[in-house]
Amino acid sequence: MDLKALQSSLEQLEIERGIPKEKIIETIQDALSAAYKKDYGKKGQIIKAVFDMETGNTIFSQIKIVVDESIIKTEEEESTETPSVEERSGKTLGVEGEPHKVRFNPEHHIMIGEAKKIKKNIKTGEELVFPLESKKDYGRIAAQTAKQVIIQRIREAERDSIYGEFKKKEGEISNGIVQRMENNNIFIDLGRATAILPRDEQIRGERYRIGERVRSLLFLVEQTPKGINLYLSRSHPRFIIKLFETEVPEITNKIVEIKSIAREAGSRSKIAVFSNEEGVDPVGSCVGQRGIRVSTIISELGGEKIDIIEWSEDPSEFLANALSPAKIIEVKTKPKIKEAKIIVDEDQLSLAIGKGGQNVRLAAKLTGWKLDIRSREGKSVAQATEEGDVTGDGVRDEISNN
Repeated sequence: MDLKALQSSLEQLEIERGIPKEKIIETIQDALSAAYKKDYGKKGQIIKAVFDMETGNTIFSQIKIVVDESIIKTEEEESTETPSVEERSGKTLGVEGEPHKVRFNPEHHIMIGEAKKIKKNIKTGEELVFPLESKKDYGRIAAQTAKQVIIQRIREAERDSIYGEFKKKEGEISNGIVQRMENNNIFIDLGRATAILPRDEQIRGERYRIGERVRSLLFLVEQTPKGINLYLSRSHPRFIIKLFETEVPEITNKIVEIKSIAREAGSRSKIAVFSNEEGVDPVGSCVGQRGIRVSTIISELGGEKIDIIEWSEDPSEFLANALSPAKIIEVKTKPKIKEAKIIVDEDQLSLAIGKGGQNVRLAAKLTGWKLDIRSREGKSVAQATEEGDVTGDGVRDEISNN
């Protein structure tokens, strides 16, 4: 075995991949113990290996647990009972510290009397170590085993490292390059791993090209027996929140807060913002000078419209703001059941409802209220709930007119 190369490899792994050298050596020793027992050991033996990095030698020993008559089963007990989990694992104590009886195995146990001849002050439950003979042909086996274990340990550690790295980034924006496309799913290279942008998480109408750089929300990181799965989204409402956090320093610094968001990806979104500091305009902060901040986000979303409205503790004011750009005459609320009747002028009906009922639908999602929009004359125009359902003759009229 090339010890210098092994030592160098372990040090390199520790530096580059964060795998502790001692952990790999411990794993190698466990593997060597198992290999030795398989080739030369006996049933019931506990074998331990100590691998010396300086000499390349492996010292093997057999461990025996010290027992006395009180924890050894009688012949009658053996004939009526089956081996317990504790017995098979070598434990001799019950759940609450009471002695647990075991079948005596000379390869696994040693009586207290015999043990005291070797070590005078030894007690029941302690271990005695007996050296085992080294085998001449074991050097080759040891080298092969060490190599296999190192490779396996590297793979395991790398999986753990990748999972830990991306789990910390869950809920954040990731940058990656389009690698391939399969069944309308986009596979994106994030560096150390490949993530999937499912069809349902894409923005409607967007097209992707291999080699193109894409920003998206890493919304789910899961570890499975087959490996690590990373899922991305560009249609998730949180994607817009993270984009605003990137573009608006006031949000990053907690001066301005995004209270709620409603989104129909690829078409239109509404966000409600609130200022935690007097004198700071939350809407103006998000829009930016000459609209530069919100324009950057709209461009990232392929032209998706974004309405930024001011959040208010007063339901009437908040609901009126949520239906922007329509001008509201009156808001009649029923706070206990979170229902509101919205009164508008005839010329504001189209704006209040929106194309296909989108404006009132998003307003209902944004506020969490059921909205009933009526004209000044009292005619019911449209109703919308926070689930996005819209009903009413006015909505059908609006669809037909557009």
